[in-house]
Amino acid sequence: MATDERPASTGRGRRIFVAGAAAVLIALAGGGIGAATVLAMDDRDGGSTVRTGNSSVTRVVDRSSLAQIASQVQDSVVSITTGSGEGSGVVLNANGDIVTNNHVVSTAQGNTVNVIFADGKKATAQIIGTDPRTDLAVIRASGVSDLKPATLGDSAQMQVGDTVLALGSPLGLEGSVTAGIISAKDRTIRSESEQPNPQDQQPNPFGGGQQQQQQQQQQSGSQSMSGLLQTDAPINPGNSGGALVNTNGQVIGINSAIYTSGGSQGNIGLGFAIPSNKVKQVVDSLIAGKKVSHPALGVSVTEGENGGALVRTVTEGSAAAKAGIQQGDVITSVNGKSVNDSDDLVGVIQGGAVGDKVTIAFTRDGAQKTVTATLAEAG
Repeated sequence: MATDERPASTGRGRRIFVAGAAAVLIALAGGGIGAATVLAMDDRDGGSTVRTGNSSVTRVVDRSSLAQIASQVQDSVVSITTGSGEGSGVVLNANGDIVTNNHVVSTAQGNTVNVIFADGKKATAQIIGTDPRTDLAVIRASGVSDLKPATLGDSAQMQVGDTVLALGSPLGLEGSVTAGIISAKDRTIRSESEQPNPQDQQPNPFGGGQQQQQQQQQQSGSQSMSGLLQTDAPINPGNSGGALVNTNGQVIGINSAIYTSGGSQGNIGLGFAIPSNKVKQVVDSLIAGKKVSHPALGVSVTEGENGGALVRTVTEGSAAAKAGIQQGDVITSVNGKSVNDSDDLVGVIQGGAVGDKVTIAFTRDGAQKTVTATLAEAG
């Protein structure tokens, strides 16, 4: 993620864990998304038509025409294999640039992966750049032509209840399409890495296989992403890096994680996608060979006893330290936006940019205080 704030686990319902009876599996082998730090760290069957508010003109479509929407994007979605894992990707341009998840390519041997296009053609692709904090990567296929780039839509315009399609290669079944809705927006998810449990070492939903699962479980600390779109469109192993599409045939998210239950690795209606607006920012930097910027406040936090984000540690020389924030302070709002728990703080900081000045309200020894901090680059 993009902050130095490491939220500790308290078991709140909205948290998602990689352990126990319920788990969200993000397949973060090879370094993963990074410690969970505040870096800057409905009735779906109620009729034959559905609507979306994701454009200036609301589009109403008959459910029987979802095939037409899928056909607009299917040629832009590819399958990716690394030798030890598999996933999906979305064609960005005619040059062969493809966006996928970092965890999909992190198991690659060397700097290349294999790509299978919608028409069955195969190619080798070089890993151009990765950003573990946002779980995004760009690969470039060689020796290909007549590619159909996807159109990235404005994820900020998506509303809860909007119909979406998920396209990818779940379980190696290329060209699969599922339908659902946007269930929620601006979700923060966190996986808690624990000691490996032999009973939990199952193939990872996002194509990592048993070896990748073991590597993930051996990492310490928590790993977080914020600002995600939640969907009930079925997403399963192999969908990672695939497209979440609106009813205008635009990609509004890159599928990245699912919430699973018990020993099952399958879909239970809780999937998460990286919003296309974030994808645009990251892939533009990766294609240009630039470092992806991540804002950081520089604190680790847990839940406050009466709400808010309790500061456990402050990084020396960080934005928080320079602003005078101390261990034991309870942050209650940032820029007037309430901080009810550590996830809220993670989300608001990650939603900022390096150099942003943020007004932070907190309590210290029962007294209300306010400071201004300038977000720094995450370490």
